[in-house]
Amino acid sequence: MLALAVGILAAPIAADAQQPVKVRRIGLLSGGGAAGGVHLVEAFWQKLRELGYVEGKDIVIEYRWAEGRYERLPDLAADLVRLKVDVIFATVMPAVVAAKDATQTIPIVSAVLVDPVESGLVASLAQPGGNITGLTSTAGPEIVGKQLELLKEAIPKLSRVAVLWNPTSPAHPRWVSEAKVAARSLRVRLQPLEARSPNEFESAFGAMTKQRAGALLVLGDPMFFLHRTRLAGLARERRLPTMLRGREYVDAGGLMAYGANLRGNFRRAAVFVDKILKGAKPADLPVEQPTRFELVINLKTAKALGLTIPQSVLFRADQVIQ
Repeated sequence: MLALAVGILAAPIAADAQQPVKVRRIGLLSGGGAAGGVHLVEAFWQKLRELGYVEGKDIVIEYRWAEGRYERLPDLAADLVRLKVDVIFATVMPAVVAAKDATQTIPIVSAVLVDPVESGLVASLAQPGGNITGLTSTAGPEIVGKQLELLKEAIPKLSRVAVLWNPTSPAHPRWVSEAKVAARSLRVRLQPLEARSPNEFESAFGAMTKQRAGALLVLGDPMFFLHRTRLAGLARERRLPTMLRGREYVDAGGLMAYGANLRGNFRRAAVFVDKILKGAKPADLPVEQPTRFELVINLKTAKALGLTIPQSVLFRADQVIQ
């Protein structure tokens, strides 16, 4: 009788132990390609592993890459919706918009939200109110003024700065306006130049050369990020010092970058995904803004341009690439 009782009590325990682990599916929607953002995706994955997830065991990521062709994003987003993924991780703003248009129910997380309230993606940062949450990639358009200020400190005699911006970006008109305000206080003349696609890079750089720009400010944009190596090369060819928004641009050969750490944002985005997979609703997860910005300087590029960066600027840098 005792053996029978033990067997009966043990049966439910054994049954529980044999319950299959539920595999959750994350749809990763990117405007770029696997090669260009592999370090960011790895940062996202690394954090998921630290949170206890095992690829192929309890979590699977469905990758969808637009390879720079943003017109593909709506179809890629629709494909993830058809797969009924548990959450969509959208790595660029165009991907966020495409995901939002594809679903009003599947949670969407992003590490690079730009002006999410002004663009109508969320009701407010504190209470998003819909199916989108995550992190912004900048604290606001004020960062453009700080970038210009640092550029002027690095090149004290600077008098004319070209600004490369994408008119298809909802945020860029505000950022250009902010740059104009900052330029007046710094006594610098701005030369805003548009580029909707890589096909317009050559003409934009030709105009910079013609109007004798002394430096270039590249506004943060997924398309610019995707083609950052080419932009850095064009700037070096024309001996133009550049200020950009992320250290990835400096790694590609740009002179300076000031902005939020994208790797940190991607790691933090994994925490949002974890909370959602455990039952939290994106509507109740406040959108976070970066609290720490990093200044990265490429002295190798400075030397190639014949520039000597003042020690006062170098001392403030978070990293100096020799």
